Amino acid sequence: MYRFLLTPRWWGINLFVVLAIPFCVFMGTWQLGRFEDRVQSHEEAENRPDPGTRAVRPLDELLPVTTESSGRPAVATGSYADQFLVPGRELDDRTGFYVLNLLRTDGGKALPVVRGWLPGTPDATEVPAAPAGEVTVTGDLQASENTGSTGVDLRGGLPEGQLGMISAASLVNLVPYDVYDAWVTLTEPEPGGTTLKPVPAAAAQGSGLDLKAFQNLGYTGEWFVFAGFVLFMWFRLVRREAEAARDIRLGLAADAD
Repeated sequence: MYRFLLTPRWWGINLFVVLAIPFCVFMGTWQLGRFEDRVQSHEEAENRPDPGTRAVRPLDELLPVTTESSGRPAVATGSYADQFLVPGRELDDRTGFYVLNLLRTDGGKALPVVRGWLPGTPDATEVPAAPAGEVTVTGDLQASENTGSTGVDLRGGLPEGQLGMISAASLVNLVPYDVYDAWVTLTEPEPGGTTLKPVPAAAAQGSGLDLKAFQNLGYTGEWFVFAGFVLFMWFRLVRREAEAARDIRLGLAADAD
């Protein structure tokens, strides 16, 4: 009754099933592993000591930024140069903007430094002047932002002197010197009674149970469902073919072949 399984057509179907099911299981297992990695990263971030309690280290010792070094206090020395305003940033449930200055270090490379936050729309006249001369800054280290990590709409462009996201890629065409692929946010107000409000460090990207983590879990279920569907359809086709062969043998149907 099942001799049809040895026909060329069914060899192709069987080969597809034999390859498809392991592939679906592999992809489902891989997505599950991605979800478990995110859960582990989240647990490690939750159990990690407060970055502010850890010792301050020179900037170069913490680069490149990882989930371990993100948020750690870093120190750098240089002089402030170009200034940019970063709109669309929220703090304490209010919308405002970051004040970002580039710190030219002794090596010539510049470190983006978020000096603080101000409420409202970006206005350079409201921003306190950056300290002159050589300064030593201590701030929480952050990885460069990527597209989609901010709430700013970049499609229409931004006015001169404003920046959509804080990254070396967005600054490379705006300043004539190299920029670190990282930035720091000052943890303490600048001296002199400045109106700038310190910006707390954000959690490292990929270290929390965000939407992407649960997307991985959803994809896990989808791949295992695909595997089950392939197996179900194979059994259904076999059953239908067997019934057709039985009907032909009993004279209940004509042999189309």
